[in-house]
Amino acid sequence: MDPLIARLGLALAIGLLVGLERGWQERDAPARSRTAGIRTFGISGLLGGVLAALANALGAVSVLVGGFIAFAAIFAWYKAREAAHDEDFSVTSVIAGLGVFALGSLAVAGDYRAAAAGGAALAAILASREVLHGLLKRLTWVELRSALILAVMTAIVLPLLPNRTMDPWGGFNPWEVWFLTVLMASISFAGYVAVRILGNTRGLLVSSLAGAIVSSTAVTLALARNAVSTSNPLPLAGAASLAAMVSVLRVCTVVLIIEPSVLASVAIPTIAAALAFAASGTLLLTRDRGYGEGSAIARNPFELGPLLLFALLFAIVATASAGLAAQFGGRGLLASSALAGTFDVDVSVLGALRLVKHSVSVETVGQAVLAALAANAIGRLSLAIFAGRVRFWLPLAVATLIAATAGYGAMLLLPSL
Repeated sequence: MDPLIARLGLALAIGLLVGLERGWQERDAPARSRTAGIRTFGISGLLGGVLAALANALGAVSVLVGGFIAFAAIFAWYKAREAAHDEDFSVTSVIAGLGVFALGSLAVAGDYRAAAAGGAALAAILASREVLHGLLKRLTWVELRSALILAVMTAIVLPLLPNRTMDPWGGFNPWEVWFLTVLMASISFAGYVAVRILGNTRGLLVSSLAGAIVSSTAVTLALARNAVSTSNPLPLAGAASLAAMVSVLRVCTVVLIIEPSVLASVAIPTIAAALAFAASGTLLLTRDRGYGEGSAIARNPFELGPLLLFALLFAIVATASAGLAAQFGGRGLLASSALAGTFDVDVSVLGALRLVKHSVSVETVGQAVLAALAANAIGRLSLAIFAGRVRFWLPLAVATLIAATAGYGAMLLLPSL
């Protein structure tokens, strides 16, 4: 098949895809009351592709530029008449029409894969109107400001940071420290957004699981405090166990993203521990099905202060881990990971994963990740004992012991597997 025909077909398909979404939104409108529907958008994409092909054949880009200007003027004029009749001030359809024309031109004269991706993204954005508007209504100014500050620091500060190690052991790389900090904040923000979308009163289970994506330690502490004033803290202990499960699975996800080679060393023990936490938590939750609504336990992970503190701790732990590993080998790394994991498992795990690139074996790094998880579990349990009742922390301690036994047993079986 002639490549030009295929590219023109893609230009037409982009217009039809966007037109399908626009037409569906206005499907109840009377006939001939709308400027553009599925046919008009399809023709707009095809027109952009045809003018791009003519510009290439004639060697005159002015053909495409002039055609785009004429199309924009005609399309905008008709939409202006429609808007005046409907008393509508939305310009979305105009921008969508110009986007379809431009993507149709790109499909013929440029990267057709980028054009196809752009067309799909444009249609998806148009179809997400209610979701995006609903999200904006739920966002607070503090959350928006924090996200904007982080975006500026990522787009401006990150490229300016030196991408090289600054210490003798190869542990402190400013660019890498900040990049991984942003990555962890983004993963946490996914859980935070889930809490914000679901609302603060969707039940103990949802709020605890979603909050644990941000911080299982914070969830456990909050549940321990709530256990003081409730007659039956067993469901709260179950929720804390499930939050621990989420924390373990979250670490597995981080390992998969940052250093997949380490996953083989930690996957079986962590999955065994996660399953044990899940079983224990489910059993404890069923002890009282009538427990009331829970509250979402999560802070905005894009707050600038905690984010900078995380970066500072990460830099310190990364440097210390590299220094101890260089001085004492694997034992030094295990000690530093366990110590750091007591306070923040993310800092400890990231510090260990970075050392795979600095002559530390994958097996040693995997053991450091497991040590960080074990230390973090002990830290969570210590907070529960300090802040909660015996009927809360004792079942949680049993669940933690069962998970640790399952993980350790799986680790012993790992060589044979």
